[in-house]
Amino acid sequence: MATTALHTTDRLRAEAPEALEALFDESGFLRDPALWTEELAERLAWEAGLGALTEPHWRVIRYLRARFHALGGIPSMHRVCRDTGLSREAIHQLFGSCFRVWRIAGLPDPGEEAKAYM
Repeated sequence: MATTALHTTDRLRAEAPEALEALFDESGFLRDPALWTEELAERLAWEAGLGALTEPHWRVIRYLRARFHALGGIPSMHRVCRDTGLSREAIHQLFGSCFRVWRIAGLPDPGEEAKAYM
């Protein structure tokens, strides 16, 4: 029987933080984006010190996931701001860094060039 994202997240709730870290590569990105769940995002946000994810957090996360799955890449910050209705400063206040939101959104390693801008 294949492991589902929901079963993986349920199992992780009961396991040590090391089990969660095993899901991520050496750069901190989810090895298998199919394992991402909203529950995993909530846990990552708490562990990053962001607290509970709010509607603006989810707006950015869902936007990034949709754009990534549609285009296979990271959208420009200008486009994220325009399409979510949030300023660059607001997004920075919500997440602290592009790396953090990309990780919480469960997206794979975007490559060295994109990471240089995170």
